[in-house]
Amino acid sequence: TALKQGKRVIDLGADFRLKDPEVYKEWYQIEGADKEQLTAAVYGLSEINRKKIAHSMLVANPGCYPTTIILALAPLLEEKVIDPSLMIIDSKSGVSGAGRGTSLNTHYCETNENLKAYGVPKHRHIPEIEQELSLKADQKVQVSFTPHLIPITRGMLSTIYTVPLEGIEPKDIAEIYQAYYGTEPFIRLLPAGELPHTKWVAGTNYCDLGYSWDERTGRLTLFSAIDNLVKGAAGQAVQNMNIMLGLEETLGLLGTAIYP
Repeated sequence: TALKQGKRVIDLGADFRLKDPEVYKEWYQIEGADKEQLTAAVYGLSEINRKKIAHSMLVANPGCYPTTIILALAPLLEEKVIDPSLMIIDSKSGVSGAGRGTSLNTHYCETNENLKAYGVPKHRHIPEIEQELSLKADQKVQVSFTPHLIPITRGMLSTIYTVPLEGIEPKDIAEIYQAYYGTEPFIRLLPAGELPHTKWVAGTNYCDLGYSWDERTGRLTLFSAIDNLVKGAAGQAVQNMNIMLGLEETLGLLGTAIYP
């Protein structure tokens, strides 16, 4: 294998994302990588694990849905400002998120003028999301996650419903996001009252983050948008490669990907 030849590897599949092989087998219904490889692999969410990625021989590139969700929730869980037991995630993806293989579910006549939920209640990205969020929360967490297919080519938006803990105010959320992501080249923190659009990130490696504080219900809703083919896949792989090789992190990623 490439690893045995001393090559550094970035894997875009799910084989090395989950640290527990039994969890992988339960959710994917096949045997996964061995424990030694899983221990060596670093979860490749660039903004969260940059230092580990820089020195790793094996990086597991994250899934697209988990990228939107973990980037939005990780700072708030780490700073312990939201209830880790109450997180409901509603995500929507363009058709390219299903890959290029042909199937009835992604046929034009099935997806055009249509909106549907799928992978309920056990989508394969759930254990990946829960694994990484549990690390940030420093406790085991579970999420309710419902993905939807929408009739656009590319783009992904996650809407995440949370409950802030007592004593937390809107300014605290803004300050935490600024502290964590204020200097990140590919995360754009939107001004108060402005929420992400998938069109704003199409063809780019950006993740746009926004939030809404509802004083009436006491809930904090987070919004996270990416292009599922770029920050949600190949773009993040290039970003990880740049980190691993000590290159400028934005190298090759400031242009616009226009196909498909």
